[in-house]
Amino acid sequence: MPRNRGFTPENRNPVANSSAFSEFDLRFEGQTGHYRGKVRDVYRLENGLIVMVASDRISAFDVVLPKGIPHKGQVLNQTAAYFLEQTAPIVPNWYLASPHPVVSIGYAAEAFKVEMVVRGHLSGHAWRTYAAGGRTLCGVELPEGMRKNEAFPRPIITPTTKADQGMHDEDISKADVLGRGIVEPEDYALLEDYSLRLFARGQAMAEARGLILVDTKYEFGRLPGGRIVLIDEVHTPDSSRYFERSTFAESLERGEDPEQLSKEFVREWLMEHGFQGKPGQAVPAMESEWVETISRRYRSLYERITDLPFQPAAELDRAAEIQARVNEFVRLRGI
Repeated sequence: MPRNRGFTPENRNPVANSSAFSEFDLRFEGQTGHYRGKVRDVYRLENGLIVMVASDRISAFDVVLPKGIPHKGQVLNQTAAYFLEQTAPIVPNWYLASPHPVVSIGYAAEAFKVEMVVRGHLSGHAWRTYAAGGRTLCGVELPEGMRKNEAFPRPIITPTTKADQGMHDEDISKADVLGRGIVEPEDYALLEDYSLRLFARGQAMAEARGLILVDTKYEFGRLPGGRIVLIDEVHTPDSSRYFERSTFAESLERGEDPEQLSKEFVREWLMEHGFQGKPGQAVPAMESEWVETISRRYRSLYERITDLPFQPAAELDRAAEIQARVNEFVRLRGI
């Protein structure tokens, strides 16, 4: 089936639509189930299809923050759709089409209970582990004498468990993944191969846009026929970290944090305000100006990484429009 985004956004002013859409009340023809994730609502349809609706919710440290971010869902969905289309020739994926700016439709797959985190630089969680004295992450030995944000000699894979709803993802080694039977050896070898191929493609695409793809995570699943495919999102600001290439070397030499386009700046803001998702910690208040800053940075990443203008979708009766477009897509294709 041909891939098609299938929408024409109507409002080209990214400031005009200022509302955040954090909750949806949707019901699709042929719907058989519904799951509410941290930032997406997932609906199962008949004939093995799923509908993923990207909300404006934002999470950090496995906690959904109290305020949504205007346009975030659209940025995530359109960024993921863009990369799913661009990487399909090298790694098969679940995606079919995006009939609405916040919606993607594709094939349902049984997810592997592990996320493949690929790291090209010593940043984020890897750096926090390293700074605390750790020299092994998920069974991978880390070189001595590295600086924060320095590139590894070659990308490393540091898997995490894929947690059930309400649980935290946890670091795990390849040896434990195989030893506990979470993934079979031949399947894990393919997940590694796919992950490194995707990361190399993402690095090349980022470089062409003046960015560095620092790290990211990939999720995979198995279709009913047995084929393993990439699922969920890919190379979005929620799943990936990007640095500005032009200023990176200078920042590294000065020991300063590079300019970045990712969700890490939200985590850093939370940590500065005493929150890391630990028991007893309260989420700091999110002022309107800070919410708009987050929204602006999400929109900026979309435009930088795709080289396309961000065109906010119209807001009027969004739930009704989503339902109509999804139902039309399914009916027209006779699925």
